Amino acid sequence: MEILPPETTERIARIGFLARGRMAGPISGRHASPNRGASVEFAEHRPYSPGDSPRDLDWRVLGKADRYYIKQYIEETNLRATLLVDASGSMGYRGKAAAEGLSKFDYARRVAAALAYLFIKQQDSAGLVTFDTEVRNYLPPKTRKSQIRAIVEELTDTKPSKQSGVAATFHDIAERISPRGLVLVISDLFDDPDEILNGLQHFAHRNHEVIIFHVMADEERHFPFKKFHRFRDLEGVDHAINVEPNAIRREYLKRVNSFLEKIEKGCGAIQASYVPMNTKTPYDQALIQFLAQRRSK
Repeated sequence: MEILPPETTERIARIGFLARGRMAGPISGRHASPNRGASVEFAEHRPYSPGDSPRDLDWRVLGKADRYYIKQYIEETNLRATLLVDASGSMGYRGKAAAEGLSKFDYARRVAAALAYLFIKQQDSAGLVTFDTEVRNYLPPKTRKSQIRAIVEELTDTKPSKQSGVAATFHDIAERISPRGLVLVISDLFDDPDEILNGLQHFAHRNHEVIIFHVMADEERHFPFKKFHRFRDLEGVDHAINVEPNAIRREYLKRVNSFLEKIEKGCGAIQASYVPMNTKTPYDQALIQFLAQRRSK
């Protein structure tokens, strides 16, 4: 199955993506920059200094207050987006309710490929990190069209394996990438929630805008099992247990809901966007809904 089908790219390209925070990129573009220059959106005044262009003088202020002030504007810049895709063993789970029969990893890499295409299409830069207990591969953000091919090839070649090490890996990645960009995490976040939030805080501390795409299978979220089941660990432990679903459903759902609530509230506390994704919903539908809602806010 193609990771980046043309029908998906055509639909998302019509929506576009606009950063909410101020981005620091190398070329001019559509996103607000932390720098001040001469652009479209007014930012503030500053006193005139010798060498400033008279064209930047605010003549209204001069007429009213007889003082020389320069109008400053927010520069626009391109966005540096880094996509973090969880390739740990748990991402290989393929629920029976999943749209198109996709595993969580299949779902995640299609979301990542579509977003990478969108960023580069609008002349922003996109990079990719695949990880499990450590960083597997890192493609630094680039704007060239060949970057889409490189990202798609990396996602195609990557297979989920090993245990989750989400939290510790976030700290490593945060130190590798340049500050003041966009970090998009696509993961089931199966790790200690306090440590995960601590890792996400590291990105926020480096002035990144952070978006969490929390990918779960419908079975993980709602535990619909009725009959006796055998459950197997997907993260390297050759162990399976036989379970009567009715005996553990209430406690399971209690713990899952507590986990989700803690992650969502924690994301809110660091001003990270939290986007729950259920593999039961087609990935392109979920992504387009997210982009449309973002633009409407």
